[in-house]
Amino acid sequence: MAGKWAKGKEKEEVFERLDEYFPFVKAFTEEEMAELKENLSIRKYKRGEQIHQGEEGCTGVMAICKGRTRTYIFSSKGKEITLFRLLPQDTCILSASCMMNNIVFDIQVAAEEDSLLVVITPEYFEELARRHPSVEKFRNDIISMRFSEVMWLVEQILFRRMDQRIAAFLIEMAIITESDVLTLSHQEIADNLGTAREVVSRILKYLENDGLVEISRKEIKILNLPGLEEMVEN
Repeated sequence: MAGKWAKGKEKEEVFERLDEYFPFVKAFTEEEMAELKENLSIRKYKRGEQIHQGEEGCTGVMAICKGRTRTYIFSSKGKEITLFRLLPQDTCILSASCMMNNIVFDIQVAAEEDSLLVVITPEYFEELARRHPSVEKFRNDIISMRFSEVMWLVEQILFRRMDQRIAAFLIEMAIITESDVLTLSHQEIADNLGTAREVVSRILKYLENDGLVEISRKEIKILNLPGLEEMVEN
């Protein structure tokens, strides 16, 4: 697990807000909170930096304090596909895949923005889950939530055309970034959706011809959001 250690005020601010990232700590005693702080790390990552690589082992249970991360896998042919994104106060259990015996694929996690993460070691999280039913419930709820997101992705792949998936992706990124101007290359979109750059370029050109978007170098401007939404819905 790379990244830089957070220190000083930044570290203290995370400690003060631990109950926002891990709600189960609200019932912890002072001694349990002190023990928890000894078994977690707070790290900073630059945009594009790798946070977790499945083949490297078990990173731990991660919560996002600031920034945005992307969780993805590689196909046998080396193509990427995004499983889900994590925004501030979201939690990822899959980065602790050593805690789940039936996970047979390598999960990758990368920072999409400069990010600040708090990570509980997998061994200590397992111990907490044995001691506290609320921690076990938290884990099960997070796994269920991420499973639902992955099943939604499977539905998109199986039942939607690629132009609908690209339109949905553009809408999602506009909502996340709160901007109608997206700094994205065609290759980045292809990596997120598990397709070829040429396919993305061709469909974006169709969308531009229909007046839905405007394309420039590494930038896509959404001109007609309702039109994109209609395409997805239909």
